[in-house]
Amino acid sequence: VRRRSGAAGVSGAGFVNPGLDAIGARLARVRSIAVLGLSDSPGRPSYGVALGLQGLGYRIVPVNPRIRHALGLPAYASLDELPAVPDLVDVFRASEHVAGIVDDCIRLGVPALWLQDGVIDAAAARRAQAAGIFVVMDRCLWRDCVQLGVRAAR
Repeated sequence: VRRRSGAAGVSGAGFVNPGLDAIGARLARVRSIAVLGLSDSPGRPSYGVALGLQGLGYRIVPVNPRIRHALGLPAYASLDELPAVPDLVDVFRASEHVAGIVDDCIRLGVPALWLQDGVIDAAAARRAQAAGIFVVMDRCLWRDCVQLGVRAAR
């Protein structure tokens, strides 16, 4: 896992992540996380991050049309198939898919969107923010939870 600076900072092309205090406060209110692109392979970063988040008490919802289960949980093919809107969508997909994911999050009323390390689309992130979605881009959700000492809301 690539290390990043301690500040939330600029993620690219005019998009600025929320500050660490705001990130910590948001994560402390989250219970359910839909992990978009979650792999069922323990060697993949998405699996390790989701497993770590599960260990912090978050309810993980796998979203990947190519798998049936991950982390002992049933996987859903898309955000549209989820039985409930998650508190946060964590994205492990290539950057070119972000605009469509933002469309889905806006339509479904997802309150928070997290784009993992290397997942960057500043225009889509700004569009999500303008729609009222809390957005973090190009950061590792699990690493930030650990560094900030945050666990799932009870």
